[in-house]
Amino acid sequence: MYFNDDSTDAPKMRVYLNLDNLVDLRPGSLGPAIDAQDLDARLAADGFEGVQLTSDAPAPQAFRLPFCGLDRINTPGEADPIVAKHLARGDQCLTVHVGWGIEDDAEVFRLVEAILDASRKHGLPVFIETHRATITQDMWRTVKITQEFPEVRFNGDFSHYYCGQEMVYGGMEMKLAFMAPIFERVGFMHGRIASPGGMQVPIGGLTGTPLMAHGASDYLVHFREMWILAMSGFLRNAGPGDVLIFAPELLAGTHYYARLFPDSSGNLVEESDRYAEALLYRDLARECFQSALAIQPN
Repeated sequence: MYFNDDSTDAPKMRVYLNLDNLVDLRPGSLGPAIDAQDLDARLAADGFEGVQLTSDAPAPQAFRLPFCGLDRINTPGEADPIVAKHLARGDQCLTVHVGWGIEDDAEVFRLVEAILDASRKHGLPVFIETHRATITQDMWRTVKITQEFPEVRFNGDFSHYYCGQEMVYGGMEMKLAFMAPIFERVGFMHGRIASPGGMQVPIGGLTGTPLMAHGASDYLVHFREMWILAMSGFLRNAGPGDVLIFAPELLAGTHYYARLFPDSSGNLVEESDRYAEALLYRDLARECFQSALAIQPN
């Protein structure tokens, strides 16, 4: 089940912002504080069409942008109440981390089945995120899930595979081909770009090679390719009114995503402005979606 806006439009993409992207921005950032007055107006002016809220955030009052949710489901019994909670909050859809990645196949399949049942029962699209320390932490098991549940839909955060499974090691093209069943089932995307050795790295621009891509691999080229493959999969399988949400989710250094380096005074400072990077992701996602549209058969 994809998120559908009840229109007869051709399948399309909307760019949201995961609000955790605004937490603890570095001094001098282009971005607003997460509690800024008229935050929705600022984000809309900057080209964001909605937001993603954390699991425990209240429904925003007098907020003019649409919103969706995220959460974690650890056991099959949690699926129904968590999906019901997000439907009641008014979320358009939900992305979830599922399990801890140490479950056997039977436990994994029970989790996925419970999530799909809850999604159908409540009519709320639920996208299982490709994420470290969850049941989708490796591409092999995630492909096995698609074989058992062809109807499953994913939130594609490919940084976890690109870095966590070091996709460039052993053959990038071979691994992209193996991931085809995952790309075919992406209904939501978290924007984060990794290097082979870093979970979240700056791109700094949309032309040329990023400064941090100093090794043998240009990670920006690879993420363009993965995003186009996922967007193409969505376009092949979506119907009228279906919407692919792309949400930059560039996180602070609290969980060791943003890298911190000492400044001239010895204070640790993030290496990039995560909001400025999110604006680049906004444009890159739209560029990739146009490329995906261009390669669809007539």
